[in-house]
Amino acid sequence: MAKTILCYGDSNTYGYVPETGMRYPRDVRYPGRLQLLLGDDYEIVEEGCNGRTTVYDDPIDGWKNGLDYLKPCIHSHKPIDAVIMMLGSNDLKTTFHLKAEDIAESAGKLVDVIKEFTLEKQGFVPKIVLVSPPHIGENIASSPFYGAFSEEAIFESHRFAECYAAVAKERGCIFFDAAKYVEPSHFDSLHLTPDAHITLADELAKVIKVAK
Repeated sequence: MAKTILCYGDSNTYGYVPETGMRYPRDVRYPGRLQLLLGDDYEIVEEGCNGRTTVYDDPIDGWKNGLDYLKPCIHSHKPIDAVIMMLGSNDLKTTFHLKAEDIAESAGKLVDVIKEFTLEKQGFVPKIVLVSPPHIGENIASSPFYGAFSEEAIFESHRFAECYAAVAKERGCIFFDAAKYVEPSHFDSLHLTPDAHITLADELAKVIKVAK
């Protein structure tokens, strides 16, 4: 029986194309690439949503709160053997005024929900890969998203790895630092290029193979 891996994230899980706002094809975006790499022994579930936060209600798009959708998502796809969660970049928006440690702890709250809810609904807790998101690019001031994000987001994003690693250790997760391998496009300083999606899939495939 194939193992189910839930990829839970924001626009970089969805596959947002920086230059057009459209979506990369499945064989380009990282969950689709992960499926190709891991083969039929795994079923990759893509659950990426543009603008998704960890636990916060966006004042414009309130339905993008990652906490609100998490339980229905888990229940729809169970049994789930592993979760790859990459959230936190949108929490850096100026509207939230959050520090890296606040965001990492919010990601930890989602980990808690995954563990508690899967134990209740499927009888076991999946492997959880807590991904520290890529950095915000140095050219954010020239990005179409400047205003929603400021230069402060660059600084805080560089603190993600340390903060997420601490949360992962505390909660018994597998830690993965995406910024160690990929960076956002120069066009908008937020979203991944096709090459970055390929690299991210390659590295995460190694993690999943070891974690099985």
